[in-house]
Amino acid sequence: MKNILFTTLITSTIYADLSMDQIRNMVKQIHNPRDGINIETLKDTQEPFVRLEEENNITTFVIPVDKEDTKLVLNAILNNTAYINGQWLKIDDSIAGYTLKFIGKKGVVLRNDNQIKKLFLHKNRENFITIKEGK
Repeated sequence: MKNILFTTLITSTIYADLSMDQIRNMVKQIHNPRDGINIETLKDTQEPFVRLEEENNITTFVIPVDKEDTKLVLNAILNNTAYINGQWLKIDDSIAGYTLKFIGKKGVVLRNDNQIKKLFLHKNRENFITIKEGK
């Protein structure tokens, strides 16, 4: 309660010299739509984040390198293996810099250092083949 009262008191003293019209104008400016950035411009923008790696008490700045992201396509799942980009893979196998971490009934999870990709089979249910054991 003391914090709310204190914050209200400070705020009211800071903005005491503003009239109601000035405050209304400020609120209108906040509500006006702002111009955004074009999606095409974003695609060509370099990643702004820099990772830090520490080894032997030495800090290294790792600047991301532009790499062409290989499109990964899951075509089939059979007996705990996944058919991705023309290769049959099992858990902990690698493809395009990613490691296969999970194989489910309808999709897989791939992991790269700090990225996770989920691939799913086509949504068309007619493509699913279920093999059942006979008695």
